[in-house]
Amino acid sequence: MIGVILALTLNQLVRQRRTLLLLLLAAIPVLVSLLFRFTAENADAESFTGGMMSNFIANLVLPLTALVVGTAALGQEIEDGTTIYLLAKPLARWKVVVAKIGAAWIVTASLVVLAVLGSGFAALSGDDDRQIVFAFAVAVVFGSLAYAALFVSLSIRFGRALIIGLAYVFIWEAVVSQFISGVRFLSIRAYTIGIADTMTEASGAIDATGLGPTASVVLLAVVVVAAFVYAVRRLQTFELGDRA
Repeated sequence: MIGVILALTLNQLVRQRRTLLLLLLAAIPVLVSLLFRFTAENADAESFTGGMMSNFIANLVLPLTALVVGTAALGQEIEDGTTIYLLAKPLARWKVVVAKIGAAWIVTASLVVLAVLGSGFAALSGDDDRQIVFAFAVAVVFGSLAYAALFVSLSIRFGRALIIGLAYVFIWEAVVSQFISGVRFLSIRAYTIGIADTMTEASGAIDATGLGPTASVVLLAVVVVAAFVYAVRRLQTFELGDRA
């Protein structure tokens, strides 16, 4: 049954107009990298690529894509009132949550990995070390899972999950965690960059967060598990009039 819900949700997400807009968002770093490749002379391509990955893709493309997809995976059905047909079935709620998070994860990771690979290979020439590209490709896959789990769980609890998610992305991660280093352990962006930073020797090109590989993976796993458990519990007692 998980596979059926997963397939239906994927079909629903891919056919939405907002997914096309997210594809255009993912294309922006690729176009900027192409512009850099053909116009910048004697520039450090590795530093440019690291900055693009950490400051644009990990800081903007990844969380925004996950936010739009994650809040739509189940939240759209709740808004439309069609989720009652799904919840009326004798189906364990954790299976619904797994399918919804899985679908949001697949769509988010696919779009963001395309942005990473496209921008990385567009900016770097054949002589450059492309290890940083593969490091970020792996890191954003893990980051996509954490963001997807968080935003799916928010969509169950709040009717304005998109606004709350925007506040988290643009206020907490983009401002607070950047200027107050002590709270970066509460930032999924920091976990993502921490994973990428440990997978490449070009650490100097990455806007490192100071989190080591163990801390990044453990904290990311904590977010996924906590969001999953919360989503399951909320869904078990969910009623259409519950959300604020």
